[in-house]
Amino acid sequence: MSHNRKTNRDHALKSQRPMVEDEAIAAQLEALVTPAMTAQENYYRRLGLRDRILNLLLMVAALLTLLWRDVAGVRELSRILGREGCLWCPPTQVSQQALSQRFLTFPAELFERVFKELLPHLRQAWYSRTDRTEPESIQFARRLFEQIWIADSSTLEALFRKLKSLETLPKGQLAGKMTVVIDLITRLPIEIGFDENPRATDTSWEKELLGLVKPQTLLLLDRGFYHFQFWHQLREQGVDLITRLKKRAAIQVEEVFTNSYGLRDRRVRLGSGTKKTPFITLRLIEVRSGNTWHSYLTSVLDPAILPPYVVADLYRRRWRIEEAFNVVKRLLGLSYLWTGSLNGIKLQIWEGCFMGCW
Repeated sequence: MSHNRKTNRDHALKSQRPMVEDEAIAAQLEALVTPAMTAQENYYRRLGLRDRILNLLLMVAALLTLLWRDVAGVRELSRILGREGCLWCPPTQVSQQALSQRFLTFPAELFERVFKELLPHLRQAWYSRTDRTEPESIQFARRLFEQIWIADSSTLEALFRKLKSLETLPKGQLAGKMTVVIDLITRLPIEIGFDENPRATDTSWEKELLGLVKPQTLLLLDRGFYHFQFWHQLREQGVDLITRLKKRAAIQVEEVFTNSYGLRDRRVRLGSGTKKTPFITLRLIEVRSGNTWHSYLTSVLDPAILPPYVVADLYRRRWRIEEAFNVVKRLLGLSYLWTGSLNGIKLQIWEGCFMGCW
């Protein structure tokens, strides 16, 4: 009896022809990216990199083309470079081997610096649009908080073992873990972190997050950041949070604000009083949806400051970060990791994030 072999479509070898370059999009990309690349020229030289053929200008253009035009791989990319050029770069004869090697060794930090140089311009472009209507929950929260940020992590896909550079890796070898903080209002990233250990917990990124957040920030956290000591540190820095209650959590009710058929709003104490799980006082908001209760925790203890349905709606919008992960990993091909090099993976992350934001 024959069995169909289960395949991962994200790892299926691409065979389609790359999309045709759109002149208007290419011109917009060039106008946006060129100043950011020029700003990194001095840093490029300080790294000791020579002004060779595969320089920063060409490498950024090549990788943007790889993602934007959905090029099947480095072989096809080298053909495009030699035949028609890409974006702002004229036709350039580069061997597949040279291009592949350059992707493995070109400093990913340069791509990171270019991306972060672009972020203020992307934010300015977002705020310059006057036809955006913000949801009422965000409008309400913005009167009280200067920033509303979302923090979450996502494990990258298993490496594509059909490449020769990956043949010796064990099956199912994951590429690492990406942690992102995005602005709920603009949906643009504030910070992006990468850990080559795919089993790294969200709590391992707490130190970086504490160094990033500012007072009067409302932080929407996944349950991976369920850590009472970390929550205390956030509150000491003037940062409030909204997260989800874990199942079977032991709570002690201190005050009841609302107790109705569809809504329960109470101030509760969690923790055991130990160093690992110190006592912490939060608001527990429970909202009924059909036969299901959805539970939220927030450090904003006064219901008049942050009403329960505002809390629930804001946390529901935490899903925007999952949409961002989907754009970067699926629509822009980050799930198709064509290199086992840590540097190569980072190159894809930074360029994929830029394309997702743009």
